[in-house]
Amino acid sequence: MTSTAPPPRSTTPLLPATPVAGASWRTTALTAVTPIVWGTTYLVTTELLPPGHPVFAAAARALPAGLLALALTRTLPRGSWWWRSAVLGVLNIGAFFPLLFVAAERLPGGVAATLGAAIPLLATVLAVVVLGERWSRWRLAWGTVGVLGVGFVVLGPDAALDPVGIVAGLGGAAAMALGVTLTKKWGPPPGVGPMAFAGWLLTAGGLALVPPALVEGVPTHVDGPALGGYLWLGIVGGLVAYTLWFSGIRRLSVPAVAFLGLLSPLTAAVLGAAVLGQTLAPLQLVGFGLALLAMLAGQVVPRRPHATAVPPTHDVPEGR
Repeated sequence: MTSTAPPPRSTTPLLPATPVAGASWRTTALTAVTPIVWGTTYLVTTELLPPGHPVFAAAARALPAGLLALALTRTLPRGSWWWRSAVLGVLNIGAFFPLLFVAAERLPGGVAATLGAAIPLLATVLAVVVLGERWSRWRLAWGTVGVLGVGFVVLGPDAALDPVGIVAGLGGAAAMALGVTLTKKWGPPPGVGPMAFAGWLLTAGGLALVPPALVEGVPTHVDGPALGGYLWLGIVGGLVAYTLWFSGIRRLSVPAVAFLGLLSPLTAAVLGAAVLGQTLAPLQLVGFGLALLAMLAGQVVPRRPHATAVPPTHDVPEGR
């Protein structure tokens, strides 16, 4: 509370929050586009791309988009940002994608998605440990609700628990949560726009994916629909989505951004129902509502009641 309004306006401490909140909600809406776009990945991968090449798809999604961003912005890292970009690129992309694919291959999709829904919980904890933010029981509670909601939506009776898949799923969630937290902590250097910053990280993450992609192998045949799928994942799911994502991280808190990630499995569920004819049972609809509610609740933290109860005197310094 050290950034409240100056003393002449201390009798109305909540007024300055109004325009900031409005700007935050606009930023939130734009940032939310990213997990919605990411929610199309499963449908595009299963329906358009050649099967058996998930790591190649991840590299094709990241590296060309990163190089395109570098060509458009003509901005390269300097000094410590070379290694910082490498670390953030590996965490947000280079490590997250392979671990996600391992989890998806060894676990039913619902289990993998539920493990991914743990990102808000991990990000809330990391924001305290790494950024020094205050503990938020509100966000911890709603993070738990979000995991339960996504679980209701995507878990089925055939959900198996493979140990390697569980470790990979949790590892992917931890990599993304730590990547978002360090991105907030370090932030881009002054004068570097979101697209240039996204280009640094996409290129670093894409380069890290090239060796395992070569080991996995390159698809022998790429038809028109597959080419369209790669373009969608690279341009929209890569360049556009990550530009909006890192722009949102600049302006929003780490937990608020992480909670938006709940939109990804929900989008996948909606597309599965709309395009693939999958049905949503009543319990799934309840889980859908819980996850949406958790996502919205995670954008705010209720103000403490005592924040407006301090008398307008100078005799209580503990309240500052």
